[in-house]
Amino acid sequence: MTLLAVERIKLFTTRSPLWCTLAAIAVTVGFSALVTGTANELTPTISTTQFGVNFGLMVIMVMATLAITTEYRFGTIRATFQAIPNRTSTLLAKTTVVALFAGLIGEVAAFGSVAIAKLVRSSAALGIDTAFEWRAVAGVGLVYAFAAVIAIAVGLLIRHSAGAVSILLIYTLLVESLVSLIPTVGVDIQKWMPFNVANKFLTGDPDASNVVVAGEGPQASNATLSPWWALAYFAAFAVVMLGIAVFTANRRDA
Repeated sequence: MTLLAVERIKLFTTRSPLWCTLAAIAVTVGFSALVTGTANELTPTISTTQFGVNFGLMVIMVMATLAITTEYRFGTIRATFQAIPNRTSTLLAKTTVVALFAGLIGEVAAFGSVAIAKLVRSSAALGIDTAFEWRAVAGVGLVYAFAAVIAIAVGLLIRHSAGAVSILLIYTLLVESLVSLIPTVGVDIQKWMPFNVANKFLTGDPDASNVVVAGEGPQASNATLSPWWALAYFAAFAVVMLGIAVFTANRRDA
């Protein structure tokens, strides 16, 4: 508990988490208001309210990356490791705090998107009633939390803010989309890319009333796993990445 308290204090005594939190919520809720307000010929659904989820995810991963890379930048990680020689416990505590915070932001952003959509289009039926609707909204926090774990792992491996953030953004925004262009095997590879699989958890098996119209909601995933197995796959990928990063951190100088 002491380690968790220390990491919580370290996280909230810097400005970047605050600004990233505001940015993630603003961009997610803002896109929901924009899409709902401009879709004059369509009836908004729970799916369309979550249009901005992936944009908020990018901001959350930046925040998680900075939570670890700034310690290397300013050398505070050395003092931490001197005070607590067990590096594994320290890094796991930091990861836990950041992941929980990221998950909380995800829930606020997702439910806030539904609320703003209902405010903009009061006549729309935006109740969260079915299993899909609960997964599409409440599941955002789980995806954000595991994505934060991946971001911390990348930050631990790279130890440089600009480099780690660049790798994460290029991978999530470009690599997973462009890999499908590889002849013959590209589409099959893409089906198992982690963020594409995570998207299956949020968008897979929609209700008839929540089928996404192109351009009006999050892009559907072509992953072959069922939604809950997709989440398990994404979580396993995050744990493996963190394990590699912690092992590497224990093997080299701070």
